[in-house]
Amino acid sequence: MTTASSTGRVGPNIPLVISCGCLIALISFGPRSAMGLFFQPMTEARDWSREIFALALAIQNLMWGIGQPIAGMMADRFGTWKTMTLGAVLYCAGLLLMIDAESTVALHISAGVLIGLGIACSSFSLVLAAFGRAVSPSQRTLAFGIGTASGSLGQFLFAPLGGTLIASIGWQQTLIVFAGLVAIVPLLAIALRGKSEMPKDSNPANDQKLTSAISEAFGTRGFILLTFGFFVCGFHVAFITVHLPPYIADLGLDPAWGATAIALIGLCNIAGSLLSGYISGRYSKPIFLSLIYLGRAVAIFAFIMLPVTPASVLVFSGVMGLLWLSTVPPTSGLVAVMFGPRYMATLFGFVFLSHQVGSFLGVWLGGKIYDETGSYDAIWWLGIALGIFAAIVHWPIQERPVDRLAAAPAE
Repeated sequence: MTTASSTGRVGPNIPLVISCGCLIALISFGPRSAMGLFFQPMTEARDWSREIFALALAIQNLMWGIGQPIAGMMADRFGTWKTMTLGAVLYCAGLLLMIDAESTVALHISAGVLIGLGIACSSFSLVLAAFGRAVSPSQRTLAFGIGTASGSLGQFLFAPLGGTLIASIGWQQTLIVFAGLVAIVPLLAIALRGKSEMPKDSNPANDQKLTSAISEAFGTRGFILLTFGFFVCGFHVAFITVHLPPYIADLGLDPAWGATAIALIGLCNIAGSLLSGYISGRYSKPIFLSLIYLGRAVAIFAFIMLPVTPASVLVFSGVMGLLWLSTVPPTSGLVAVMFGPRYMATLFGFVFLSHQVGSFLGVWLGGKIYDETGSYDAIWWLGIALGIFAAIVHWPIQERPVDRLAAAPAE
C-alpha cells in the first residue's frame, strides 16, 4: 500500500520496501559472514599462512568501512538502486576472482578490496537508511531491528549452506553459487529506489547541505562517542566470525562445530536484533548499548576461562548471537534522533567506518598474534577490555536532537 505525503506525492510502498530491503540484507550479509569457512580449505590449497588470509578479510572489512560513507553519499545523492547495483557488480567480481587467486596480491584485491567495496554499496547500512526514509520516526528503531535481523538470518542460512557446499562441491564452486545469489540484489533494490529529499515546505532548520551535516556531526560529542563505541562492535564480530571456527578446531573439536557456532550466532541474532529494535524504541539507547557491550565482555571472559566443549561453544554462540548486531538498531537510531533521516546514510556510514576499522584490527591481529604466539589468548583478553571501554563511552551520550532540530516541528 502506498501513502501520500503532505505535499501530495505518493509515498513508498512500505511493506514492499521492508520485504525487499530485508532480502537484500540477508543476501549481502550471507557470503561475507561465511568467509571464515574458506579459511582452512583456501590456505591449505594455496599453502598460505593464517595471517595472509586473515589480512585479506581484514582489508575487506576496512574497504567496507572506507567505502560506506562514500556509498552513503552516493545513495543520498544518486539513489539507493544505482548504488546497490554497483555494489552487487563489485561483490560478484570479488567472489569470482577469489577462485583463481593464486597470489597474495590477487587474494587481497578480490576477497579484500572488491568484496569490501561491494558490501559497502549493497549492505544493510543502505537498507536501514531507506527504511528511515520510508517509515515514521516512531517505527524506525523497530524497522532497523527487522532489517538487522534479516542480515543475521543471512548469517544463519549461509554458514551451514557454505559448509555443506564446500564439503560437497568444493570451495571454488561454492564461490560461484554465492556470486549468483548476490547478482539478485539489483532486482530487489528496485523497490528501494529513491534518495534523501526534503519537502519544499519543510522547516528551514531542516534545510541543510551535506558538508554542513558532516561538520555538525563531527562537532557533536555524542556522535564522536558513538563512533568510538562502534569500533569495538566491529572488533568483536569480525574477530569471532573469522577466527572462532579455527579456534574451535585448534582445541580438538570437530571443525563442524565452527560452522554450527557461526550459524547459531546468526540465528540468535535474529531474536537479538528484533528485541533490540523493540527495546531501543522504548528505553534509553545509550544505556542499552552500554549493557550490550558489558554483556559481551562477560560472555567472552566466561568462554575463555571455562573448558571449551561442544556445550560451552553452543552457550557462548547463543549469548553472543543475542548481543551480536543488537548494537545496530540503537546506534542507527541515535544517529536518526540526533540528526534526522535526511543524511542518515552518510552519517551512519562514518560511524560504520569506525566499526570496520575495528573489524580490520580484529581480523588481522587475530591472525598476526596467532602466527607469532600460537594462541588466540591475547586477542580474547583485548576483546574483554574493549567491551568494558565501549560500555563506559556509551553511557554519557545524550539521546536528543542537535540544537538545529530541537526547536523544529516534529516529523
